Amino acid sequence: MFTIEHEFDATVITLIDQGAAPLCEDVKIQLFSEQVIIEQYNSQTDQMNKVILSPEQINDLAASLNLPEGAYQLKPYKDP
Repeated sequence: MFTIEHEFDATVITLIDQGAAPLCEDVKIQLFSEQVIIEQYNSQTDQMNKVILSPEQINDLAASLNLPEGAYQLKPYKDP
């Protein structure tokens, strides 16, 4: 399950684990124009783990989800 909220300066996506136990903590993804922040609470350290990615890294991640093993470089799409 997930939620999507449009805030003033970001779109916030929250991924909620509904699989079999043990369940993982929710993942919060904040999409800003200049960066993407991914956060997840770590109960062992009682802290939020945070990863900050550029929009280009997010595009690479999305493209990589259905590709076989290998090294790739995305090129901008040019309209014919």
